[in-house]
Amino acid sequence: MAEGMKDDRPLATEAEAKAVASAVRLRILRLCLDHALTNKEIAQRLGANPATVLHHVRKLVDTGFLAPQEERVGARGAREIPYLATRKSWSLRLGDEFQSDLATAMLEVFRTEIAQVPDPKQVYTARLGPRLNEEQYEELIRRLKVLFDELTTWEPGPGAKPYSMFTAIHPDTGRE
Repeated sequence: MAEGMKDDRPLATEAEAKAVASAVRLRILRLCLDHALTNKEIAQRLGANPATVLHHVRKLVDTGFLAPQEERVGARGAREIPYLATRKSWSLRLGDEFQSDLATAMLEVFRTEIAQVPDPKQVYTARLGPRLNEEQYEELIRRLKVLFDELTTWEPGPGAKPYSMFTAIHPDTGRE
């Protein structure tokens, strides 16, 4: 958020901020955004060890980012608990001390997700190097926040497909 701009979202606790400042946990939240998945299903989709994934799932449940759903019986009669993302991460703001960790985690997730897209033509990218004064910068951030907030309220239309968006604005220190 731009300096001087007000962010009305509640401040995340340290545990909440640490929970989402992890690339693995961000990927788990994305996987469980539309459909509840069990720990085993999450581990398979991540290509990760189920015990390691369970550690991350528990952290996300403990901090309210994942919600356990109704228990079900799996294919072999084992008890399974599916988890669904609560979308809580969008409603909190992280303290300044966690912004670097979150940015690093988000970049790692972005690189991982882009590498999994089978056709590079399906990825729209743009890069721009504007010069902005403080008021222009704050207006740009405000507009992006309004757009992203609005997108979180859209109901999927007929034939909707899942997409991911990543936006980063940073000082261009090489041009100063």
